[in-house]
Order: sequence, then C-alpha cells, then structure tokens
Amino acid sequence: MTRHDFLVKWGVYALALLPVWFFEGYFLTRLPVTAVQPMLLPLAVVAVAVLEGCVGGAGFGLGVGLLCACFYPGMEEWMPLGLALVGLGAGLLAQYVLRQNLWGCLVCALLALAFVDGVRILLRLAWGEYALGPMLRLTGMEIGCSLPFVIPVYAVFLWVYRRVPKRTHF
Repeated sequence: MTRHDFLVKWGVYALALLPVWFFEGYFLTRLPVTAVQPMLLPLAVVAVAVLEGCVGGAGFGLGVGLLCACFYPGMEEWMPLGLALVGLGAGLLAQYVLRQNLWGCLVCALLALAFVDGVRILLRLAWGEYALGPMLRLTGMEIGCSLPFVIPVYAVFLWVYRRVPKRTHF
C-alpha cells in the first residue's frame, strides 16, 4: 500500500466519522426520550477495529479519543488511551476469537461500552462523587440505548471498508 493509498483510506474513515459524530452530538442530544444519550463514537471505534484489525483499531481509537477529549465538555482525559485500548481489544477479539462481521461487532461493542462505563464508574467511586447503585442503573440504560446503533454505525464503516484501498499480500 502506497502512502497515498494509506492517507486516502484513513481520510475516508475520518470523513465517515463526521456524520456519526454529527448525529450523536446534534440530533441525539435533542431527543428527550431517555435520561441518557447513546454513545456512538466508541461504536465507531469498534466497527473500524473489527474491520481493520487491532493496529488500525488502536490508531483510530486514539484519534477518536482525542476528538472526545477536545470537543466534549466533562469528558475524562483518559478517553484517548481508553478508546485506543478499546480499538486494540476489539481488533484482537475480531481477528482471533470472533468473526469480522456484524455479530463480532455487536459483542465487541457490548464489551467496549461496558469497559468505558466501568472505568467511569471506578473513577467516580475513587473520587467519592456518586453511589454505586445509581451509576450502575445509568450505565445499563446507556448501554441499552447505545447497542441498537451498532447496526447503522457498522453499516457506514463497512461501506467505507469495501471501497477503500487494501494492502496487497505478496
């Protein structure tokens, strides 16, 4: 893969992230359906990691984590590292344990959301901000309303994956 192909590939992935980010930030925040809003950016990291593998997933996770840390108020500083680990873990799981398809993406998305919310809970418990029971209920609702969005997010990145340049194996 040439440098140009590499830049085109990851540039297209970054462009595909924009509608997901826009939908989460500007549409889902205005719907008063539940007390929580779905998290789509970790789902995007998982989708790319399932399709591209652990290295691509970790790099994309780092970039999306930086986006989260820069543009979302109150987002923890650990999000770049956390989403890089999510991408790495999802890529490894999809490559070696699960399949690189929608079902593998669903399993990895569930684990990724549980990881992100678990770290949030542990940090807030360590700082003594909230009680465990309400945080667990909130986490369950957040994961429950985020998981249905795995299918459209995966579809967006699968569409990109099928059209971007691939590495040639000799």
